[in-house]
Amino acid sequence: MLIGVVGIVLVFIVVFVAVLVGVFNKLVALKNRYGNAFAQIEVQLKRRYDLIPNLVETVKGYMSHERETLDAVIQARNTAVSGLQAAARNPGDPAAIQGLAGAEGALGGAMGRLFALAESYPDLKASQNMQQLTEELTSTENKVSFARQAFNDAVTAYNTYKQSFPAVIVAGMFGHGQDASLLEFDSEAIAEAPKVSFG
Repeated sequence: MLIGVVGIVLVFIVVFVAVLVGVFNKLVALKNRYGNAFAQIEVQLKRRYDLIPNLVETVKGYMSHERETLDAVIQARNTAVSGLQAAARNPGDPAAIQGLAGAEGALGGAMGRLFALAESYPDLKASQNMQQLTEELTSTENKVSFARQAFNDAVTAYNTYKQSFPAVIVAGMFGHGQDASLLEFDSEAIAEAPKVSFG
């Protein structure tokens, strides 16, 4: 009789540990998945940030008296770079993700003003450099959008699993207490590729 009770207790302990290990492993896998998805966003945003100084230099020759707008673009770009670095350190930190989203919104607004001003300069619109940079930025914006969607999908899968039974009971014990945040840009100028016509 005692052996039967001990056996039942042992089976219960083994099943309990197996469930804990399974939950832990799945939480880690899902967290790594959204971390990898954020790394894809990081690659595309860095590419865009690298293109912006080239764009400003190209525009500067045509719009030298628009210094305030050019400075605003560079300042917004630098703020976005800092926001990206903070978010890359911990893509699960809601404050870092929100900071990046805000910085991207400001950058989108500054870029939108720059492109709106560029419309007033026919020689700039006809410039091969400007056309090439605009094409590269548009392509990069599309890649950012796809990478952001993959990240948000991975975050949703992580949060959904973490909030489901039995993970909801043990997630906090394993360092998974806080939900990850979706990356949503405030500015539609960033969420969509810029629509600039040079024709």
